[in-house]
Amino acid sequence: MSPESTGQNEHYIRVARRRFRAWRGDRPFWAGLFTILGGAPIAYFPYADLHLGSMTLTMSTTAGAGSLIIGVLLITLGLTMWFHHIVRVFAGIAAILLALISIPVANIGGFIIGFLLSLIGGALSISWAPGRPEGEEARADERTAPSSEQPYAERPEAELQGAAAVPQQQSAELDTAADADGGRHRAG
Repeated sequence: MSPESTGQNEHYIRVARRRFRAWRGDRPFWAGLFTILGGAPIAYFPYADLHLGSMTLTMSTTAGAGSLIIGVLLITLGLTMWFHHIVRVFAGIAAILLALISIPVANIGGFIIGFLLSLIGGALSISWAPGRPEGEEARADERTAPSSEQPYAERPEAELQGAAAVPQQQSAELDTAADADGGRHRAG
């Protein structure tokens, strides 16, 4: 053990922060956060009471159940973006659609606050992509990728065939089916 070794003497807050950063980097964290924050006002405002001195302003409308459902679904989609990031595109599209539906159903989308936050969260979820793998996988991808520095005509033929997904044509010697029936189609 050297006195410079890290890990044993680190403060637990620093370790927890590093773990959180690693967890956050593997998923669309900000997309989920914005979607959750967008669902909260949509679900809350129809049931809120605002007290101004001795006067109480009640926001209860006939859209209370619809607002609650939309808000809870948006919060669920935000959590889905965090814990099941494989379905991030579906969750992002669903969040955008629910945000748009919240405009007529849920008090103008939670007074525009919930609408905008959910819309941004859905867009971030759709646009998020996982990072490149580190180590040998990334190096192997770089070696097999065609080089963009050489023009297409000057690249080696093996590189061109590996990049193109076009099947090779058969030679005329192997086409015995056309010779067997005189070149006519079987149905004709």
